[in-house]
Amino acid sequence: MHVHTAHLHTHEHHFIDVHQDRSERRTRIVVALTAVMMVAEIAAGTVFNSMALLADGWHMASHVAALSLAAFAYAYARRHVHDRRYSFGTGKVGALAGYTSAVVLGIIALLMGYESTQRLIAPVPIDFDAATWVAALGLVVNLASAAVLGHDHGHEHAHDDHHHREHAHHDHNLRSAYLHVLADALTSVLAIAALTGGRFFGWTWLDPLMGLVGMVVILVWSWGLIHDCRRVLLDADVGHETIEAIRTRIESDADSRIIDLHVWRIGPQHLAAIVSLMTHDVRPPEHYKALLADIRLAHVTVEVVPCLGPACDE
Repeated sequence: MHVHTAHLHTHEHHFIDVHQDRSERRTRIVVALTAVMMVAEIAAGTVFNSMALLADGWHMASHVAALSLAAFAYAYARRHVHDRRYSFGTGKVGALAGYTSAVVLGIIALLMGYESTQRLIAPVPIDFDAATWVAALGLVVNLASAAVLGHDHGHEHAHDDHHHREHAHHDHNLRSAYLHVLADALTSVLAIAALTGGRFFGWTWLDPLMGLVGMVVILVWSWGLIHDCRRVLLDADVGHETIEAIRTRIESDADSRIIDLHVWRIGPQHLAAIVSLMTHDVRPPEHYKALLADIRLAHVTVEVVPCLGPACDE
């Protein structure tokens, strides 16, 4: 049996995010902003004897670690982009970092829930005036950080066509950083609401209750990110429409029938495919690659198997 196989062309496996330099730079800015606010909250909590601020400061410290992980992932992908040990490049490093960061975010939420439960059982005294001002400053910093990351985050939804959507896919690393910032902003809003209620109405129980609400919301965000990153890491992220488009292009040519098809993501905007087909009318692999040109696959391998029976679908 004679088999034709070919790759799309010889090329470097550079499948990292096309906006990575900008995303990396903005992530580093947010790490710096968050670290400064972390130090301020821990110091203020110590000076004002506020357990609420101390807890939020150490909570923010965990986010600094997670955001640093996101920045590290960008740097790692960039520095190893020419490393031949990575068969399809370093395009999935961001998804791996996003998955890890989402797990950290979930652990943080559970710790928040535990601490909030402890405070419901045994309330602690809070300097409401000082704590409110520091929480408000924290919210400003978080909103500024979200604004820095939010512009790039918005690029993920730029196109409507399903082929474009496949290539304008989520940068999961950037999304994880964005969610950590939003989680910090949420805890700041809830803290301000709780501190205001405690200051004016004596509702000291509101602070730990808001902590439990924050836990639930952050767990939902974390699980959504884990789910999306898991699909990328397990090669289950390509839409059904794209797979069917590939099948339709190939099987509309002569009596060609696809006998094996694999499509997976190798970077935020890059897909790869292995297409094995059978036909009586054997053509060079370049012919079939041309049929897939409008799908804009970044890496394609085509295998053409001559059909020896009366029909290729038998």
